[in-house]
Amino acid sequence: MRNGRFKATTDAVNASKLSDFKIMTVPVYLSNMTADLITVKGAAQSISKGLKKGDVVSFNATVPPGTTEEFVLPILEGGSGLKCERDFGLVYTPERIYEGRAVKDIEENYPTIVAGAGPRSLKVGSALYSMIAKKSVIKMSTIKSAEFEKVCEGVYRDVNIALSNELVKIAEQLGVDFWEARSAANSQPFCNLHKPGTGVGGACIPVYPYFLIEAADKMKIQSDITKLARQVNSLMPKYCVMKALSMLNKTGKPSANSKVTVLGLAFRGGVSDTRLSPSYDVILELLNVGCKIKVHDPYVSSDNKLPNSVVLTNKLNDALDGSELVIIATDHPQYAKMNPRKLRNVAVYDGRGILDGSRFKKVLFSGIGRGKT
Repeated sequence: MRNGRFKATTDAVNASKLSDFKIMTVPVYLSNMTADLITVKGAAQSISKGLKKGDVVSFNATVPPGTTEEFVLPILEGGSGLKCERDFGLVYTPERIYEGRAVKDIEENYPTIVAGAGPRSLKVGSALYSMIAKKSVIKMSTIKSAEFEKVCEGVYRDVNIALSNELVKIAEQLGVDFWEARSAANSQPFCNLHKPGTGVGGACIPVYPYFLIEAADKMKIQSDITKLARQVNSLMPKYCVMKALSMLNKTGKPSANSKVTVLGLAFRGGVSDTRLSPSYDVILELLNVGCKIKVHDPYVSSDNKLPNSVVLTNKLNDALDGSELVIIATDHPQYAKMNPRKLRNVAVYDGRGILDGSRFKKVLFSGIGRGKT
């Protein structure tokens, strides 16, 4: 930026004309549980109007397998009058990043997946991304294989989390501590149980399984495990709220009209991203039984998706003032360090398993996967 080599613009067509290498990083959301490609279409159309001979287009979004060649490529060729491989290159390289550390992931943490519409595209795409990825690149045989690979990553995590959420319910009925069992189980190298919690959020993990389901349905292939995992994870906010409200019953206080503090609106700890956060479902479940709700998040200062009756604050003391029940819905690191003395007069439900229960012996405390209150 100091040297004037970086420019930002809203004129996508002109940006395409002035550049040789175009990267499409638009988000892909769901509409009726199928991929909504409206943003992809708009970006591809703009790029096509400025596409020149010798240019390279890199598509980086996670999409249902087949999207790049069956949807993006025809738009690029139709809008430009050029032919892929002969006149321009087309590369698919899915983003493999963790929210909050994207640059480090791209440069240092993982190999970059690269696929091309043909041998020329693959060669130039691999050369370009090799300049950035210190862990080198993995060349895929086809674009569809690379698209499928990225969807597999998200589905694996969603299914694994669903398994842990199912095991949590069994552990609670058995009266054992799931977290102790998980730690012991994961000491075996072939076991990698993920963390359970109030739900799965973000623009990735709860979305990508539907891309696989969509592709499977088109081919009339069953995807039962993927569908069931989505169902298990989507029901966790309701399950956790039910467990948390049962603590109020033990104190003799009614569930309805109770004052509840929800800690965390972001979908994951340490970030401000609230997209598809399960905290919204936690709040909705509490509203359905008539609770009065305050929400605290150290990174989120305003949110137009919350109902008007819900108070959002960055000040923890204000959020806790007058509360009868605290539900940890997001694993922000600040919450793990909370002083138990601030919570002496409230019931605490740890929906993310981040609190050390031994520190809360003088507090009515419970949490997901804990053997007992």
